[in-house]
Amino acid sequence: MSALEDGERDPAILSEVAPAKLNLALHVRGRRADGRHDLETIFAFCVDGDRLSAMLGEGLSLTIDGPFADGLSTGEDNLVIRAAQALAQAAGVPANATLHLTKALPVASGIGGGSADAGAALRLLTRLWRIDPTHASAVAPALGSDVPACLLSMTARGEGAGDALTLYDDPRIGGFPVLLVNPGVALSTGPVFAGWDGVDHGSLGDWHEGRNDLEAAARALVPAIGDVLDWLGSQPGTTLARMSGSGATCFALFAVEDARDAAAAACPPDWWHLATVLR
Repeated sequence: MSALEDGERDPAILSEVAPAKLNLALHVRGRRADGRHDLETIFAFCVDGDRLSAMLGEGLSLTIDGPFADGLSTGEDNLVIRAAQALAQAAGVPANATLHLTKALPVASGIGGGSADAGAALRLLTRLWRIDPTHASAVAPALGSDVPACLLSMTARGEGAGDALTLYDDPRIGGFPVLLVNPGVALSTGPVFAGWDGVDHGSLGDWHEGRNDLEAAARALVPAIGDVLDWLGSQPGTTLARMSGSGATCFALFAVEDARDAAAAACPPDWWHLATVLR
């Protein structure tokens, strides 16, 4: 890859944002025979996230940088590589791509992570390899329950295991300021679902009046989640504070950007935060 002059872009390099995913509400309705759970959720996406770039190359390779790159595999256990391999096989094309991921979001944090990166990989490689986008839709569910939503990266209602999607239009979502806060603790999805109380607390109607049924289990594992939620809820201008996914990242919605920015400036220094906007 040759160096470019300032302001110039290599047309052979394509890139995609892997937007941070939020579950504005998450109701767990029961356990499924396949070991997963029946869910009802509203997926929303931020304008910011990780960034994945790609260019044609011999074979498949991945490099990673960014503030959360440490310890991440670049091999076949990385979901970006798995997504690329699955897409190439489905489309019947060679898996030839040089990929680079800038990891700006914390891992194991309830905001998409590897699923968002996999969704970006499917979108990006569909363009790079000039293949039918239906191949990406076909392989996404096998990569993870959140991958179909992250492939879409549009506000949607998720049912089933979270992968049965319906586009969702709500004027209280798109364009609204949001602050994401993580207490700096990685939290794997499996133990949180294992700690779910097993009780169906009812269906999801208005997401603003909903809940996250995984919050109690996540807080038992990472008590700092409670501190984050209490802090977010106390910030001037907060209209809603809730945990996303299986945690530990929480979010607050604000009516105006100035209130969000003031909260971001006041965020405790040992907590990760991202001031952004919903798509």
